[in-house]
Parts: sequence; structure tokens; C-alpha cells
Amino acid sequence: MKSQKAPYPLNVWAALGILYVVWGSTYLAIRFAVESIPPFLMAGTRFVTAGLLLYAWARLRGAPRPTLAHWKSAGVIGLFLLVLSNGGVCWAEQKVASGVASLLVATVPLWMAILQWSWKGEAKPGGKAWLGIGLGLAGLAVLVFSRGGVGAGAVDPWNALLLAGASLCWSVGSLYACSAVLPDSAFLATSMEMLAGGAMQWGVGLLLGEASRFHPAAVTTQSLQSLVYLTLVGSLLGFTSFIWVLQKSNPTLASTYAFVNPVIAVFLGCFWGGETLSGPVFLAASLIVAAVTLIILSSGPGKGRAASRS
Repeated sequence: MKSQKAPYPLNVWAALGILYVVWGSTYLAIRFAVESIPPFLMAGTRFVTAGLLLYAWARLRGAPRPTLAHWKSAGVIGLFLLVLSNGGVCWAEQKVASGVASLLVATVPLWMAILQWSWKGEAKPGGKAWLGIGLGLAGLAVLVFSRGGVGAGAVDPWNALLLAGASLCWSVGSLYACSAVLPDSAFLATSMEMLAGGAMQWGVGLLLGEASRFHPAAVTTQSLQSLVYLTLVGSLLGFTSFIWVLQKSNPTLASTYAFVNPVIAVFLGCFWGGETLSGPVFLAASLIVAAVTLIILSSGPGKGRAASRS
């Protein structure tokens, strides 16, 4: 008799629900945080703090001391995932609504499908994946070319290009991480990526003159609370939930955050952040979520490591 696979236990779905809400909420938290804290200094503080806590925890649990080769790989991954990708999102959210930013960032699976074929030499995307890529590009076009202000879903071409580039950089960094020399402990590897990326974000912030524009007395309670939330909940709780779901289920189930997060982000942006769910935003959200769903379902189980998603 053919055995049936047992359903995942309730605690797996609970952890997945935490991941959906936490990583979906980080976009609005970033928007609140950069209202009175310069974006790269804010992000660097977030990831260096979270990285130190996670590094200490991983080492106390017995993870071996990382080698120089491990640190070099973590530096490259931190550059692409945190400086170029997350940093780009933080910079753009000074002017772009959090829900719109989440939809533009949600196109990561589109770039992944294209890069896996064109760069990594893997199988050419099938019909379902190409349909997803087409729907995703259509959703991007709706966001970029729709009329209205930022709150109505329009985004100027420069910020759209910045967010598209952030998604592309996340995809490049993620693919590099699949074959990079990293510690066996996913927690230790991610803490190193946070530390390296966060330190570089600080450096970029200083080069951009953010220190001269940062006035501690002007930091609002909402920005400070958002920074604490991003550090402790967005980075630490979100990532540990992701790793736990990976260990207890499979990469395909864990990757479903990619098409749930933008829905959560748009909802929170509208009902908590005062953003507008206009017709173009709703249409773009539908197209992009459908695109990501098609691409993930057509690709099967994924692999590789992930840092804090946003």
C-alpha cells in the first residue's frame, strides 16, 4: 500500500505564519525608521546589532570559529544582499510607499529564474515560468507608469530602477551564496553576513554624508521603535523562523513567503501607514503575486542560504 505523507504539524504552520507577518511588516517599519534616521546608518545599526547577537548565540551553541575564507564569502554576500539590495530599499522608501516597494522587491524570483538559466547554465525556464516572468514584468510596468502620487502607487523611474536593481542584487547574492565557502551553521553564516554587510552600510552612510544629517534629538519615537523592531523581530525572529521552517519542512514551503509578504506589506501600508490601495496598485499586486506563485511552483525545491529578507 502506498503510504501517504503526513501533514506538517501545527507548529510548522505557526512558524510560517510568523515569517509571513514579520517579513511582510518590515517594509512599513523601514519607512517609519527612515523618517528621522538616515537610511544607511539605520540599516547598518540594525544588522550589526542583530549580527553580533546571532554570532554570539551561534558560537555559544558550539559553532566553530569561522575562517578567513568564510569571512570573504560573507563579505561578498553582505555587499549584494544588504548594502546594494536592502540599502537600496531603505534609500528608496524615503520617497516610495512601503507597499509599492514590497511589490517591486517581490520580483526577486523573476530575476532568479532568468539568472539561473543565463548565468548558472541551469535548465531554460519552462512555459509556466515564462508566463510568470511576463506577468511580473507587466506588474512592474503598471507600478511605474500608473499616474498619481506616491501614495496612489506611482513611483518615479529612478526609484523604480533603484528597487529593480535591489531585487536583481538580492538574486545575484543569493545565487552566489549557493556555492560560496560558508560555515556549516546557517545561523553563524548569516550572522557574519549581517556583520559584514552592516559595517559596509555604515561606511556607505558616512560616504554619503549621513552623519552630518543625523541629529539624535530629532529621532522620533516611531523611528526608534521601528529600528528596534527591525533588529530584534525582523532580523532575528524572522530569520530563525525561516531556518526552523526549512529544517522542519522543505524549501518550497518556506519560499512561499515570497508571494505572501507583498500582500501583508500592502495591507499594513494601507491600514496602518496611511498608504492608498489604488486600482493600479491592486492590479500590480495581483500580477506580481501570480507571477511569483507560477515561478516558485514551476521551479520546485530551492537551495542555498538566506539572510534577513528585507
